[in-house]
Amino acid sequence: MPSESQIPTASQAASRRFATRLALFYGTLFGLVGTHLPFFTVWLKAVGIDASWIGIISAVPSVTRFTILPFITSLAERRRALRGAMMVAAFATALGFAVIGTQHVPLVIFAAYAATCCLWTPMTPLTDAYALRGVARYGLNYGPLRLWGSAAFVVGALACGLLVEVIAARHLIWVIASVAALGALVSLGLQPLGHPKPAAATSHGAKALLRDRGFLAIIATSALIQGSHAAYYVFASIAWQQSGLGGLTIAGLWSLGVLAEIVVFALSPRFKLQPSLLVVIAAFCAVARWSITAQDPPIAILAIVQLAHGLTFGLTMVGTMSLLVRHVPIHMMARAQGYLAACTGIVSSAASISSGVIFARYGQGVYYVMAAMALSGGIIMWLARHRLADHPHNAASGG
Repeated sequence: MPSESQIPTASQAASRRFATRLALFYGTLFGLVGTHLPFFTVWLKAVGIDASWIGIISAVPSVTRFTILPFITSLAERRRALRGAMMVAAFATALGFAVIGTQHVPLVIFAAYAATCCLWTPMTPLTDAYALRGVARYGLNYGPLRLWGSAAFVVGALACGLLVEVIAARHLIWVIASVAALGALVSLGLQPLGHPKPAAATSHGAKALLRDRGFLAIIATSALIQGSHAAYYVFASIAWQQSGLGGLTIAGLWSLGVLAEIVVFALSPRFKLQPSLLVVIAAFCAVARWSITAQDPPIAILAIVQLAHGLTFGLTMVGTMSLLVRHVPIHMMARAQGYLAACTGIVSSAASISSGVIFARYGQGVYYVMAAMALSGGIIMWLARHRLADHPHNAASGG
């Protein structure tokens, strides 16, 4: 981020306008995630899609994250068209979910969903890039802008949970499509930003990241712990519904996890432990969380277990980002984030597909596999902790 002396001056009115419109867009972006993540699989089941196909379809977003996403974001950057790409992606996403809602054949839903995700999944990194440019231009803080996304996720999940009580599950897709359409309309209000001067190209040592064992340990660990959430993302709502829980209760359980995540993010500046130890703690919390979830616990225990999402997801992200900042030279951070996203996408998509097959045969027993994944990640990080603590900025930096 440029220093204050490099930030162009802008009126307070323009700054507030940018912040307000971006916050609204973040709200619709993550509001869509809040309606989609807990209830899209419920809709799939309601229209007759079996568990194996649900697992395959649910893996699509993860696959696009390591295939199409880097291409789209790179193209938008080269064309200096972040805002335009966001608008096109928002309208394509709304249209895609509307088309999906008219289909009931697994293969056709898969194809339509895959096409939609090709432009939907790049929206978050595109929006973050646009936001950081605005932060630099107007001298704003990123956190308060991004916070509206997390809050909107909770609102979206709760609103969709309320609607489940009054509409048939086969109509949930139209709630998701409506939120996507709202996001498309909000995107029209995003302010144009000037084009930053291109930084000098830096190619020295770029491939050294993939030869650095510390960096590989970081991305492998993060991918395994975050990938262990696959069964939860795909089948939690279905399993809870089968257990007799209502839509509002299901939405409340999802919201508990996100609220815990927000608390962890808010308190993270106060954490004093080494980032590698934070990730190890997150991994073992995930082992405990999935092992308890596999027992199909009563609602009271399940609610407590949901609060662990702040540790299994939030603490993993906090620790991983801190490790990258310490271990990766700043001029290679974007490339490092790309490798992290690709690795996580590969692991998550494989976990989603396999969880469909396992859930169809063993039900909640699928969470034992997720616990094993998280344990593997924790072991990798524990073994690499000294390398990461003793050799900061070793990757591709010449020492």
